[in-house]
Amino acid sequence: MPANILDGKALAKTIREELAVEVVEFIQQHEVVPSLAAVLVGEDPASEVYVRMKRRDCEQVGIHSVMHRLPETTTQDELLKLIGELNTNASIHGILVQLPLPGQINEQAILDAVSPDKDVDSFHPTNVGLMVQGRPRFLPCTPSGVQQLLIREGIETSGKNVVVVGRSEIVGKPLSVMMGLRGPGGDATVTICHSRTKDLPAVTREADILIVAIGKANFVTADMVKPGAVVIDVGVNRTDDGLVGDVDFDAVKEIASQLTPVPGGVGPLTRVMLLVNTLTAARQAQAK
Repeated sequence: MPANILDGKALAKTIREELAVEVVEFIQQHEVVPSLAAVLVGEDPASEVYVRMKRRDCEQVGIHSVMHRLPETTTQDELLKLIGELNTNASIHGILVQLPLPGQINEQAILDAVSPDKDVDSFHPTNVGLMVQGRPRFLPCTPSGVQQLLIREGIETSGKNVVVVGRSEIVGKPLSVMMGLRGPGGDATVTICHSRTKDLPAVTREADILIVAIGKANFVTADMVKPGAVVIDVGVNRTDDGLVGDVDFDAVKEIASQLTPVPGGVGPLTRVMLLVNTLTAARQAQAK
Protein backbone atom coordinates (compact mmCIF):
# COMPACT_ATOMS: atom_id res chain seq x y z
CA MET A 1 0.00 0.00 0.00
CA PRO A 2 1.53 3.38 -0.98
CA ALA A 3 2.63 5.73 1.76
CA ASN A 4 0.41 8.41 3.21
CA ILE A 5 1.78 11.72 1.92
CA LEU A 6 2.36 14.23 4.71
CA ASP A 7 1.13 17.63 3.55
CA GLY A 8 3.47 20.22 5.04
CA LYS A 9 1.87 23.01 3.03
CA ALA A 10 -1.56 22.39 4.58
CA LEU A 11 -0.10 22.14 8.08
CA ALA A 12 1.85 25.38 7.60
CA LYS A 13 -1.41 27.09 6.60
CA THR A 14 -3.06 25.84 9.80
CA ILE A 15 -0.18 27.10 11.94
CA ARG A 16 -0.23 30.50 10.17
CA GLU A 17 -3.94 30.83 10.90
CA GLU A 18 -3.31 30.05 14.58
CA LEU A 19 -0.41 32.49 14.64
CA ALA A 20 -2.45 35.29 13.06
CA VAL A 21 -4.88 35.10 15.99
CA GLU A 22 -2.01 35.15 18.49
CA VAL A 23 -0.42 38.17 16.78
CA VAL A 24 -3.68 40.14 16.97
CA GLU A 25 -3.98 39.33 20.67
CA PHE A 26 -0.35 40.33 21.27
CA ILE A 27 -0.80 43.68 19.50
CA GLN A 28 -4.01 44.41 21.41
CA GLN A 29 -2.34 43.60 24.71
CA HIS A 30 0.97 45.42 24.21
CA GLU A 31 0.29 47.96 21.43
CA VAL A 32 3.44 46.64 19.76
CA VAL A 33 3.66 44.99 16.34
CA PRO A 34 6.10 42.05 16.12
CA SER A 35 8.77 42.98 13.60
CA LEU A 36 11.26 40.95 11.55
CA ALA A 37 14.25 42.49 9.78
CA ALA A 38 15.64 40.54 6.83
CA VAL A 39 19.12 41.24 5.45
CA LEU A 40 19.95 40.21 1.90
CA VAL A 41 23.46 40.76 0.52
CA GLY A 42 23.89 40.43 -3.23
CA GLU A 43 21.45 39.11 -5.79
CA ASP A 44 21.36 35.34 -5.37
CA PRO A 45 18.14 34.31 -7.21
CA ALA A 46 17.16 31.57 -4.76
CA SER A 47 17.68 33.91 -1.81
CA GLU A 48 15.59 36.59 -3.52
CA VAL A 49 12.70 34.16 -3.89
CA TYR A 50 13.00 32.88 -0.33
CA VAL A 51 13.08 36.35 1.21
CA ARG A 52 10.08 37.42 -0.89
CA MET A 53 8.13 34.41 0.36
CA LYS A 54 9.06 35.20 3.95
CA ARG A 55 7.82 38.77 3.56
CA ARG A 56 4.52 37.47 2.21
CA ASP A 57 4.28 35.07 5.15
CA CYS A 58 4.77 37.97 7.57
CA GLU A 59 1.99 39.95 5.94
CA GLN A 60 -0.40 37.00 6.24
CA VAL A 61 -0.03 36.78 10.02
CA GLY A 62 0.29 40.49 10.81
CA ILE A 63 4.05 40.60 11.49
CA HIS A 64 5.82 43.71 10.22
CA SER A 65 8.77 42.97 7.93
CA VAL A 66 11.67 45.26 7.10
CA MET A 67 13.97 44.48 4.18
CA HIS A 68 17.63 45.55 4.03
CA ARG A 69 19.19 44.99 0.60
CA LEU A 70 22.95 45.39 0.36
CA PRO A 71 25.17 45.15 -2.73
CA GLU A 72 27.36 42.16 -3.54
CA THR A 73 30.41 44.31 -2.73
CA THR A 74 29.36 44.92 0.88
CA THR A 75 32.25 44.46 3.29
CA GLN A 76 32.10 42.46 6.50
CA ASP A 77 32.51 45.63 8.57
CA GLU A 78 29.59 47.27 6.76
CA LEU A 79 27.36 44.29 7.41
CA LEU A 80 28.45 44.11 11.05
CA LYS A 81 27.55 47.79 11.43
CA LEU A 82 24.03 47.12 10.15
CA ILE A 83 23.64 44.12 12.45
CA GLY A 84 24.72 46.28 15.39
CA GLU A 85 22.10 48.88 14.51
CA LEU A 86 19.37 46.27 14.28
CA ASN A 87 20.46 44.75 17.59
CA THR A 88 19.88 48.05 19.38
CA ASN A 89 16.66 48.96 17.56
CA ALA A 90 13.89 48.21 20.05
CA SER A 91 11.24 48.10 17.32
CA ILE A 92 12.97 45.11 15.67
CA HIS A 93 12.32 41.79 17.39
CA GLY A 94 13.87 39.30 14.98
CA ILE A 95 16.85 39.46 12.64
CA LEU A 96 17.25 37.16 9.66
CA VAL A 97 20.50 37.19 7.67
CA GLN A 98 19.84 35.35 4.43
CA LEU A 99 22.54 32.84 3.52
CA PRO A 100 24.74 32.36 1.57
CA LEU A 101 26.78 35.53 1.94
CA PRO A 102 29.40 36.72 -0.56
CA GLY A 103 32.86 35.21 -0.23
CA GLN A 104 34.48 38.27 1.36
CA ILE A 105 32.21 37.92 4.41
CA ASN A 106 32.72 35.38 7.19
CA GLU A 107 29.26 33.90 7.70
CA GLN A 108 29.96 32.63 11.21
CA ALA A 109 31.18 36.04 12.35
CA ILE A 110 27.95 37.61 11.09
CA LEU A 111 25.67 35.00 12.65
CA ASP A 112 27.53 35.31 15.96
CA ALA A 113 27.04 39.10 15.86
CA VAL A 114 23.23 38.85 15.87
CA SER A 115 21.85 39.39 19.37
CA PRO A 116 20.77 36.03 20.86
CA ASP A 117 17.48 37.72 21.82
CA LYS A 118 16.79 38.46 18.12
CA ASP A 119 18.34 35.33 16.62
CA VAL A 120 15.10 33.89 15.23
CA ASP A 121 17.02 31.37 13.09
CA SER A 122 18.57 30.05 16.34
CA PHE A 123 22.10 29.93 14.93
CA HIS A 124 23.85 31.81 17.74
CA PRO A 125 26.05 29.60 19.98
CA THR A 126 24.17 30.78 23.07
CA ASN A 127 20.85 29.66 21.62
CA VAL A 128 22.31 26.38 20.40
CA GLY A 129 23.60 25.72 23.92
CA LEU A 130 20.23 26.50 25.49
CA MET A 131 18.54 24.15 23.03
CA VAL A 132 20.98 21.34 23.87
CA GLN A 133 20.18 21.83 27.55
CA GLY A 134 16.46 21.45 26.82
CA ARG A 135 15.56 25.05 27.67
CA PRO A 136 15.51 26.79 24.28
CA ARG A 137 15.01 30.49 23.71
CA PHE A 138 14.12 29.59 20.11
CA LEU A 139 14.11 26.33 18.18
CA PRO A 140 15.89 26.24 14.80
CA CYS A 141 13.31 26.61 12.06
CA THR A 142 13.70 23.50 9.92
CA PRO A 143 14.18 21.05 12.81
CA SER A 144 11.23 22.67 14.59
CA GLY A 145 9.13 22.28 11.45
CA VAL A 146 9.99 18.59 11.24
CA GLN A 147 9.14 18.10 14.91
CA GLN A 148 5.82 19.91 14.57
CA LEU A 149 4.94 17.76 11.57
CA LEU A 150 5.55 14.59 13.57
CA ILE A 151 3.63 15.86 16.61
CA ARG A 152 0.61 17.17 14.73
CA GLU A 153 0.36 14.13 12.47
CA GLY A 154 0.27 11.93 15.57
CA ILE A 155 3.51 10.13 14.71
CA GLU A 156 4.91 8.63 17.91
CA THR A 157 8.59 9.37 18.57
CA SER A 158 8.99 8.14 22.14
CA GLY A 159 11.13 5.01 22.18
CA LYS A 160 11.41 4.94 18.39
CA ASN A 161 14.63 4.47 16.44
CA VAL A 162 15.27 7.70 14.56
CA VAL A 163 18.03 7.94 11.96
CA VAL A 164 19.08 11.40 10.76
CA VAL A 165 21.15 11.39 7.57
CA GLY A 166 23.22 14.58 7.52
CA ARG A 167 25.09 16.45 10.25
CA SER A 168 24.73 20.09 9.19
CA GLU A 169 24.60 22.85 11.79
CA ILE A 170 21.24 23.98 10.37
CA VAL A 171 19.32 20.68 10.30
CA GLY A 172 21.05 17.41 11.15
CA LYS A 173 22.83 18.28 14.40
CA PRO A 174 20.07 20.29 16.09
CA LEU A 175 17.32 17.91 14.99
CA SER A 176 19.19 14.90 16.36
CA VAL A 177 19.48 16.70 19.71
CA MET A 178 15.85 17.84 19.78
CA MET A 179 14.49 14.37 19.09
CA GLY A 180 16.54 12.94 21.93
CA LEU A 181 15.26 15.46 24.49
CA ARG A 182 12.34 14.79 26.80
CA GLY A 183 8.86 15.80 25.70
CA PRO A 184 6.55 15.81 22.67
CA GLY A 185 8.39 15.00 19.46
CA GLY A 186 11.32 13.68 21.48
CA ASP A 187 12.32 10.77 23.73
CA ALA A 188 13.65 8.94 20.68
CA THR A 189 16.78 6.85 20.30
CA VAL A 190 18.69 8.84 17.69
CA THR A 191 21.48 7.87 15.30
CA ILE A 192 23.11 10.58 13.19
CA CYS A 193 24.78 9.52 9.95
CA HIS A 194 27.23 11.28 7.65
CA SER A 195 29.80 10.71 4.90
CA ARG A 196 31.99 8.55 7.16
CA THR A 197 29.18 6.23 8.27
CA LYS A 198 29.97 2.63 7.34
CA ASP A 199 27.29 0.65 5.49
CA LEU A 200 24.79 3.48 5.52
CA PRO A 201 21.91 1.40 4.06
CA ALA A 202 22.19 -1.06 6.95
CA VAL A 203 21.84 1.82 9.41
CA THR A 204 18.94 3.53 7.64
CA ARG A 205 17.03 0.24 7.41
CA GLU A 206 16.89 0.19 11.22
CA ALA A 207 14.97 3.48 11.34
CA ASP A 208 11.36 3.69 12.45
CA ILE A 209 11.64 7.35 11.44
CA LEU A 210 14.18 8.24 8.75
CA ILE A 211 15.04 11.93 8.27
CA VAL A 212 17.21 12.84 5.30
CA ALA A 213 19.02 16.19 4.96
CA ILE A 214 22.18 15.85 2.87
CA GLY A 215 21.49 17.82 -0.31
CA LYS A 216 21.89 14.96 -2.81
CA ALA A 217 19.03 14.43 -5.21
CA ASN A 218 17.21 11.08 -4.89
CA PHE A 219 20.01 9.70 -2.70
CA VAL A 220 17.85 7.49 -0.47
CA THR A 221 16.42 4.57 -2.44
CA ALA A 222 13.80 2.00 -1.54
CA ASP A 223 16.36 -0.60 -0.44
CA MET A 224 17.56 1.83 2.27
CA VAL A 225 14.15 2.07 3.95
CA LYS A 226 12.55 -0.32 6.43
CA PRO A 227 9.04 -1.33 5.30
CA GLY A 228 6.52 0.82 7.14
CA ALA A 229 9.01 3.50 8.19
CA VAL A 230 8.12 7.19 8.35
CA VAL A 231 10.40 9.08 5.94
CA ILE A 232 10.95 12.85 6.23
CA ASP A 233 12.75 14.40 3.26
CA VAL A 234 14.36 17.74 4.11
CA GLY A 235 16.38 18.03 0.91
CA VAL A 236 15.65 20.53 -1.86
CA ASN A 237 17.66 20.00 -5.04
CA ARG A 238 17.27 21.86 -8.32
CA THR A 239 17.48 19.49 -11.29
CA ASP A 240 16.55 19.58 -14.97
CA ASP A 241 13.26 17.95 -13.92
CA GLY A 242 12.54 20.62 -11.31
CA LEU A 243 12.80 20.49 -7.51
CA VAL A 244 13.41 17.06 -6.00
CA GLY A 245 14.31 15.88 -2.53
CA ASP A 246 17.07 13.70 -1.12
CA VAL A 247 14.69 10.72 -1.26
CA ASP A 248 13.66 8.83 -4.40
CA PHE A 249 10.00 9.70 -3.87
CA ASP A 250 8.38 7.35 -6.40
CA ALA A 251 10.30 4.32 -5.18
CA VAL A 252 10.19 5.01 -1.45
CA LYS A 253 6.47 5.76 -1.37
CA GLU A 254 5.89 2.05 -2.09
CA ILE A 255 7.88 1.08 1.03
CA ALA A 256 7.27 3.78 3.63
CA SER A 257 4.09 4.20 5.69
CA GLN A 258 4.31 8.00 5.62
CA LEU A 259 6.42 10.28 3.43
CA THR A 260 6.93 14.00 2.85
CA PRO A 261 6.94 15.35 -0.71
CA VAL A 262 9.34 17.89 -2.22
CA PRO A 263 8.15 20.55 -2.69
CA GLY A 264 5.27 20.92 -0.24
CA GLY A 265 6.69 18.97 2.69
CA VAL A 266 9.15 20.43 5.19
CA GLY A 267 9.85 23.71 3.31
CA PRO A 268 6.60 25.54 4.16
CA LEU A 269 7.01 24.53 7.81
CA THR A 270 10.51 26.00 7.95
CA ARG A 271 9.11 29.37 6.92
CA VAL A 272 6.22 29.32 9.38
CA MET A 273 8.53 28.43 12.29
CA LEU A 274 10.44 31.64 11.57
CA LEU A 275 7.19 33.53 12.21
CA VAL A 276 6.61 31.58 15.43
CA ASN A 277 10.10 32.54 16.62
CA THR A 278 9.53 36.21 15.73
CA LEU A 279 6.39 36.36 17.87
CA THR A 280 8.27 34.56 20.65
CA ALA A 281 11.04 37.17 20.43
CA ALA A 282 8.49 39.98 20.68
CA ARG A 283 6.90 38.36 23.71
CA GLN A 284 10.25 37.92 25.42
CA ALA A 285 11.15 41.56 24.72
CA GLN A 286 7.92 42.70 26.38
CA ALA A 287 8.58 40.48 29.38
CA LYS A 288 11.88 42.23 30.17
